[in-house]
Amino acid sequence: MTTTLDIRRDGPVARVFLNRPDVRNAFNGAVITELAAAFGELGADASLRAIVLGGHGKAFCAGADLNWMRTMAGYTWQQNHADAQTLAEMLWQLYSCPLPVVGRVHGDCYAGGVGLAAVCDVLVAAEGVHFCLSEARLGLLPATIGPYVVRALGQQASRRYFATAERFSAEQAHRLGFVHELAAPDALDARVDAIVQALVTNGPAAVKASKLLVRELAGAPLSAELRADTARRIADIRASDEGREGVQAFLNKRAPRWS
Repeated sequence: MTTTLDIRRDGPVARVFLNRPDVRNAFNGAVITELAAAFGELGADASLRAIVLGGHGKAFCAGADLNWMRTMAGYTWQQNHADAQTLAEMLWQLYSCPLPVVGRVHGDCYAGGVGLAAVCDVLVAAEGVHFCLSEARLGLLPATIGPYVVRALGQQASRRYFATAERFSAEQAHRLGFVHELAAPDALDARVDAIVQALVTNGPAAVKASKLLVRELAGAPLSAELRADTARRIADIRASDEGREGVQAFLNKRAPRWS
């Protein structure tokens, strides 16, 4: 049971919407806990092939809830550390979800919201949306979201936007590679659905293995061990039931069984 999320299932696709429109989907302890639980459950569901992450209301996510921040203002170092660790674990839960996650950014995305966007595998944003890593304005820093944002936004752009806390547009985010696709606001869902359709057309085990492959190859040295590991991975999937079925379907010009 969730009080902060709207979770819908549509066949092999789950759609998770932040559902606190009155506070621009700002997150608090409940949102963090419920997001982690939802993605843990959905990621383990063998009937699902993809997850869409979005938000209701005017904003995708405005970062931290003001009332939550007021509470944290009186925290000790130990309480702050425990709170930050919970956020860090939630982000890891989303990032490491075995299913591909498509981010649907329909409205402005600030602070921790940028972290949520950064953990998505494919990010689609509406034209006119703005992003902002605003923590430095408050004398803070985007530490827990930082590992994911730097990977998705790039080191050089992160050096600027972490320190300046400037807003940057969806168009700029697209040029920097943070956003994969831009869409007019009224075409956003159609573009998200097209990407989801591409994902569910492919072999489900292959999609999961591809996501894991990218994560484990990123930054890895081109060593003999890496060459051996990648050879093992392709041999494993070629010899799997899904791999054999996919190749036979292609050679015989028919749809694979998983479709």
